[in-house]
Amino acid sequence: MLDGVVGVYYRECTVLKKNIVRVTLASAVPPFLYLMAFGYGVGKDTSIDGVNYLTFLFPGLLAISSMNYSYNVAVEINVSRFYLKVFEEYLLAPNQRWQIMIGEMLYGMTKGLIPVVVVILYSLVFAIHLDFSLLFVVALLFHLIAFALIGLIVGLKMKSHRDRTTMNTFLITPMMFLSGTFIPVEHMPQFIQYIAALSPLTYSADLIRSSLLASSAFNFTSLTILIVLDLALLLFAKHVVESIET
Repeated sequence: MLDGVVGVYYRECTVLKKNIVRVTLASAVPPFLYLMAFGYGVGKDTSIDGVNYLTFLFPGLLAISSMNYSYNVAVEINVSRFYLKVFEEYLLAPNQRWQIMIGEMLYGMTKGLIPVVVVILYSLVFAIHLDFSLLFVVALLFHLIAFALIGLIVGLKMKSHRDRTTMNTFLITPMMFLSGTFIPVEHMPQFIQYIAALSPLTYSADLIRSSLLASSAFNFTSLTILIVLDLALLLFAKHVVESIET
C-alpha cells in the first residue's frame, strides 16, 4: 500500500543526497545574513516583551528557513514536470495519486529539516538558549507539513518558471516579513495584523517560538488553527494531484 510513497520519497531523497553539501551550505547563508542584519544590527541591545531580541529572532529564523526549503519542493516539481518529465513517470506508474502526494510532502518536510539543523547549530555558536522539547517537535511537524503541501500545490498549478517567481513575490516574501518572525504581529499596524492573520506562517512561527522560549506559553489556539489548515491543504493537494492529466 505504501510502495508508491516509498518509491517517490526514495527517488527524491536520492537526488537530494547527491547535492546535500551544496544544499546545506546554501541553507546556511540566509539565516546568517538575517542574524547579522537584524540580530546584531537593528536589534542590538534591544528586547521584546522582556526577551533579548537575538533570542526572540532565532525561532523566527528557524521558521523562515524551514518554510523556504519545504516550499521549495515547488521548484523541483516544476522542473520534474516540464523538463525532466519525472513527474509524468510518477503519474504513469502503478501508483495511487495520494501516494505521489504523500511522497512529495515527506520529501519537502525532509528538505525543510536541513536549515532547522543549521539554525540550531547557529544558536549553539552564538550561545542562545532554546528549550527543545516534544512541543517543539509537534510545532515543527505541522509547520513543515503546511509548507510542503503549499509547495506541492503551487508546483502543480504553475505553468512556467515565471509563475513561480510571481508566487514567491505575492505569497512567500510577504509571509516572511509580516508573520511575526522579525517583530511581533501585535506591534504592527492594524491593517497588517489582518493580513498576518491569513498567513500560515503567523501561526507556525508563533508555535515554534512559544515551544522554544521558556518565557512563552505554548499557544494551543495556533496549534488548532494550523492542524485545521494542514487538513484543508491535504484535501486540496489530493484534489490537485488527482486532476493532473498524464
